[in-house]
Amino acid sequence: MAYSGKVTSAESLGRILQQARLLSGLSQRELAERLGTTQRYIWEIEAGKPSIYTDRLFAMMRETGMELTATIDPKENRG
Repeated sequence: MAYSGKVTSAESLGRILQQARLLSGLSQRELAERLGTTQRYIWEIEAGKPSIYTDRLFAMMRETGMELTATIDPKENRG
């Protein structure tokens, strides 16, 4: 079963990414190693830590009426 959610802020994106990671059975450290980054960076993203990029991205989405939806497709659903 796939899960979908509306992404309206850096915080909501972080929560969805966290759920996707957990459904994949990965710790923050394991995901960081796979991506070649640090566990702290993964934590910051999942916590919705503000950045100039995300602030501008979500401001642009609001101004243009754009909506973003994320879908999590757990591993057992993938072919």
